Amino acid sequence: MIRFAIVIPARFASTRYPGKPLAMLRGGRGRARSLIERSWRAAMAVRAPGLAGVWVATDDARIAEAARGFGAKVVMTSPSCRNGTERCAEAMAQLPPVDVVVNLQGDAPLTPAGLIPDLVQALAARPDAAMATAAFRASAGAYAHLAGDAAAGRVGGTTAVCAQDGRALYFSKRLLPFVPDGDGAPHRAVRLHLGLYAYRPEALRWYAAQPVSPLEALEGLEQLRFLEGDAPVIVQSHDAPEWDCVELNNPEDVPAIEAILAQRSMD
Repeated sequence: MIRFAIVIPARFASTRYPGKPLAMLRGGRGRARSLIERSWRAAMAVRAPGLAGVWVATDDARIAEAARGFGAKVVMTSPSCRNGTERCAEAMAQLPPVDVVVNLQGDAPLTPAGLIPDLVQALAARPDAAMATAAFRASAGAYAHLAGDAAAGRVGGTTAVCAQDGRALYFSKRLLPFVPDGDGAPHRAVRLHLGLYAYRPEALRWYAAQPVSPLEALEGLEQLRFLEGDAPVIVQSHDAPEWDCVELNNPEDVPAIEAILAQRSMD
């Protein structure tokens, strides 16, 4: 049995959306819950043998207080953590021993719970991989959302480009790959990356010891440090789910997420 922990890294100081973890999202019955609570609830919905627990990892007292208020276990980390992966690496020292650390990013409250055990198993099946992450084949709606962000000059979701065996070739905040004009369904070629990672503990320790890589700095995507350091990343691809897994990247994303919460009758 593979023993794993879920860590939800959260910071208050976001350039694009300061205080984002505490942004309120209304559910299907009109009840408002914070983004960090909705992300925690997504993690708590996981039912799998080997799950050691779910922790919120933060450097901010406001987030920690809110998380403890709705029942979450909290790990305090340093403000010097530059991204969620570094925060997971630091938090790992305060967790029970595990074989895999799962990073459920705190802006992905619509993540299907079943993806997490699948991702843990995908990493276990590939001993050559340092890390595994998840992606969906974009639905027409998700593709339109990304294209709308790009047209408006907003930084939206992330796309993944993979080899045929699932190895990640690149991640970008651009819509990749390029799809020629005239393609009637361009979304079918696009994999929408989800903010979900599974790491081997030794890979996390290696990552935290590396400097920020050039492409990581340009794209603002932490997983590129693995690729530039020649540490293989596996992408577990899935068909588009019944709902669009919109992440909260900008304030403009709130209505889309609330509409999906209402559609799914999530309180």
